[in-house]
Amino acid sequence: MKSFGGRVLFLDRGNINTDEIIPAKYLNESSREALAPFLLEDLKLEGFDPKKNVAGMGAVVTRSNFGCGSSREHAPWALEMNGINIVVAENFARIFRQNMYNCGMIAAELDAAVIDELFREFAHTDARLSVDIKKSMLTFSGGGREKTVPFTLSAFERELVESGGWVEYADKRY
Repeated sequence: MKSFGGRVLFLDRGNINTDEIIPAKYLNESSREALAPFLLEDLKLEGFDPKKNVAGMGAVVTRSNFGCGSSREHAPWALEMNGINIVVAENFARIFRQNMYNCGMIAAELDAAVIDELFREFAHTDARLSVDIKKSMLTFSGGGREKTVPFTLSAFERELVESGGWVEYADKRY
């Protein structure tokens, strides 16, 4: 099973699409690892510089409809190759969300009010996230504060995450 959590990258915008997560010009790379340097390269967000802000992060917190656009697996791969195995958002594009779980990663959905609170309390701190998969709990800490919130994992999603993804899940069962 992958590790989940770590330092949190806050991306305060909705509708971040797969072309912004990993630009299409890199889809011909022959390995997942080759995608790593280009994560969020085309994301336009005030004060954000992917060359400075991505390194060392283990989680992303963002707004609604994360991963919209084309249905490529490369977007979760680029996150994973940068050590980011969990994205927390109000909601996700359906195919992106499933691709995350197929890769053994977590796409945790929280209410907009909770996301707003996380941004207010932690976005301007060196925030960290710890994840308890068994209890489906996320614990954010930073700036001398801590907040624990539940998230939902279906039984099948939990199995995919615990197995390391769809291929590993299938290898164990078929």
